[in-house]
Amino acid sequence: MECPHLSSSVCIAPDSAKFPNGSPSSWCCSVCRSNKSPWVCLTCSSVHCGRYVNGHAKKHYEDAQVPLTNHKKSEKQDKAQHTVCMDCSSYSTYCYRCDDFVVNDTKLGLVQKVREHLQNLENSAFAADRHRKRKLLENSSLNTKLLKVNGSTTAICATGLRNLGNTCFMNAILQSLSNIEQFCCYFKELPAVELRNGKTAGRRTYHTRSQGDNNVSLVEEFRKTLCALWQGSQTAFSPESLFYVVWKIMPNFRGYQQQDAHEFMRYLLDHLHLELQGGFNGVSCSPILQENSTLSASNKCCINGASTVVTAIFGGILQNEVNCLICGTESRKFDPFLDLSLDIPSQFRNKRSKNQENGPVCSLRDCLRSFTDLEELDETELYMCHKCKKKQKSTKKFWIQKLPKVLCLHLKRFHWTAYLRNKVDTYVEFPLRGLDMKCYLLEPENSGPESCLYDLAAVVVHHGSGVGSGHYTAYAAHGGRWFHFNDSTVTLAEEDAVAKAKAYILFYVERRARAAADKL
Repeated sequence: MECPHLSSSVCIAPDSAKFPNGSPSSWCCSVCRSNKSPWVCLTCSSVHCGRYVNGHAKKHYEDAQVPLTNHKKSEKQDKAQHTVCMDCSSYSTYCYRCDDFVVNDTKLGLVQKVREHLQNLENSAFAADRHRKRKLLENSSLNTKLLKVNGSTTAICATGLRNLGNTCFMNAILQSLSNIEQFCCYFKELPAVELRNGKTAGRRTYHTRSQGDNNVSLVEEFRKTLCALWQGSQTAFSPESLFYVVWKIMPNFRGYQQQDAHEFMRYLLDHLHLELQGGFNGVSCSPILQENSTLSASNKCCINGASTVVTAIFGGILQNEVNCLICGTESRKFDPFLDLSLDIPSQFRNKRSKNQENGPVCSLRDCLRSFTDLEELDETELYMCHKCKKKQKSTKKFWIQKLPKVLCLHLKRFHWTAYLRNKVDTYVEFPLRGLDMKCYLLEPENSGPESCLYDLAAVVVHHGSGVGSGHYTAYAAHGGRWFHFNDSTVTLAEEDAVAKAKAYILFYVERRARAAADKL
């Protein structure tokens, strides 16, 4: 929005010596010393934490608005400023009096000058840090090994995602998707879209809550977020623009309460698919897919209309086979899927760790077998037999008719009891390489030797006891190394730590598809 308060509130010099030392994204709040979500006041250059940390930036503004009866008018006017501040991570500007993000500038362009100065400080700090790490690597050949062993060391070139207030569920999914190479590269290669025009044409776009639904693009903000990751230009990126788009088009995720990461992933993929179906930047999605030779038409799985990169990568087909136990009539139905939700077998639900007690450990194969095994439907799920002309007892079995390029497996860790939703905290053993899906195929004889083999690309983990609480993190493989993504913190991880994680969502990449991506 166009803010009328900039001229009276932006008073600091763009290269003010009052700014703290170090990287702006890691500046500490002058009250609580937290370095999460730092905001700088454009009146006095003081730094405070955002409203979703301890809210000292907002309190700084509120305190400045309290009139003191014994002060002179000019002093009161001075106290009434401090209304505009800048995010030290994303460099977006916010006005507390307007209660919205700001897109305009002062006549002298002071806001943009401050923004450029903060960016220069950030780049200088990053360059110095990168030079220091390079020197360490040059001085000792053991440093690479030490980086892998030391879980507290920040990974080189990896970018974290700032937590905007219980948004770890979103961060874990975004980091996982950013490490699925074919999927990520497609979006990063899309042309940029300028959502604004008129007075703000040509300026950097900062999304605001006052924009109408016609002015937002999930594909564009998703593209920007993926481009910001793995560039190595900053230690953490703030996905606030993407989050505000999510608020606008996905009402279920408005607010700052904890959400289910799997539910968010499904909504995200579905809305990306729908937006791509409608065309992007004036270009229909079909030609875009045709230009990418790795996504041939024979490998597309259509869900709700035309195929997109979402269905080309994640899309598979299930065959649902139901047999009437009275007359033997068989009914077959083909259902497209983007992920498979697997129950953890009841006999394993009390075993929380790999070494807790004697006896077999629950494996991913046990969960897959439970999903595909022949099952007799209970009295609440009677099948309407067209031959018997009434509901009858029946059996049901799933076969996989077509495997996707990326197999997404969701372990159903949350289930409803009479009054609340409990978590199944069972450890499930899963392979990091060579998951063989051939035995679950409808026609395994028609598959190639490596078309059914999958290697793990990413894992989403839920820490805590309930879906409405706890914390999400993710592990992902990149460049032959494993990384642990915990919001803005990214560390190198050992394969053993990944294997011991209590997985919630697993992303497996087809070995044949991974080999093709490596050749690009």
